[in-house]
Amino acid sequence: MRNVDTRIDAPTGNVIVLNVFRSRVIIGAFAVSVIITAGIAPASASYDGTWTVSIVTTRGVCEPGMALPIQISDGRVASGHSQVGVSGRVAQGGGITVTVIQGLKRAFGRGKLAEASGSGTWRGGPCSGTWTATRI
Repeated sequence: MRNVDTRIDAPTGNVIVLNVFRSRVIIGAFAVSVIITAGIAPASASYDGTWTVSIVTTRGVCEPGMALPIQISDGRVASGHSQVGVSGRVAQGGGITVTVIQGLKRAFGRGKLAEASGSGTWRGGPCSGTWTATRI
C-alpha cells in the first residue's frame, strides 16, 4: 500500500501527487548518512607528530635509499625537509597515502601507520621500493 498525498498548487490550480513514502525513505537515508558521517572523525591525533621515514629502492636504477623527516598534523602529511616536498593523508585507521616530489622526480607511496611505527611501498618512474617509518 502506497502512502500518497494529493495537493492543489495554488498558483496553477494543478493537482500535485506526492509520494510520501518515497519522501520519507529519502529523508531517512539522508538522516542516516548525516549520523554516520558525524561519527567518522578525522584521522586520529595519535598519528600527529614528527616521523622519520626510511625509503629503500628494491627495483630500478635509482638512489638506493634515503631517510626523510615528515610532519603529521590532523591527518595531513607534510615534509620536514626543505628540498623534498611531501603531501598526503592519514586515515583514521592508520592507512597513509603520500606524494613525494624532489626536483623533477615524483613518487607515490601507501602503507599503514601504527602508534609508533609504520611501513609500506612506493613507486616512481622506473623505480619502486619499500619504506618504514618511526615516530621521533
